[in-house]
Amino acid sequence: MLLALGLALRYVAKKPKASTVVLLCEPLLEVVLFVTTVIDLRNGAEPDWKHGLAAVYIGYSAALGHQTIRWVDARVAHRFFDGPPPVKPPKYGMARTVHEWKTAARWVLAAVIAIALLQGGIWYVGDDGEIGSLRDWQLKMLFLIGINLAIALSYTLFPKRERSASSTR
Repeated sequence: MLLALGLALRYVAKKPKASTVVLLCEPLLEVVLFVTTVIDLRNGAEPDWKHGLAAVYIGYSAALGHQTIRWVDARVAHRFFDGPPPVKPPKYGMARTVHEWKTAARWVLAAVIAIALLQGGIWYVGDDGEIGSLRDWQLKMLFLIGINLAIALSYTLFPKRERSASSTR
């Protein structure tokens, strides 16, 4: 909602400063969501997958939020407001490998932030609270780290090469 409102302010209402303020409210909203979730657990709420999602979303926003907003912004500007075409990532060789490692680093950072926030929630709830759903999210984040490192490593070991003109015949 905040992303859509921020882009509407930027392109429809022509208020770029107001758009920036709205977009900067996104991380604040996620912190409020996470704190509310942890307090809810501490007060005896039955935990489920939604309780850990707030921490995961904060991690995502912190590590990938700016890139996501830039990605969406470029596409909205191009598609609806005659902006330039979005820049595409490199397709081949070392440039693609570097791109994949940068992407993996952002996802690893997002997962590490989420794991840390989840651990803070676990400590806050304490041993007498039900923390299984938070532990499950931590395991999912470790899995996410493994997947992203495997993808980046695959581009390092087996770099995608541009097909030569003779091999396409």
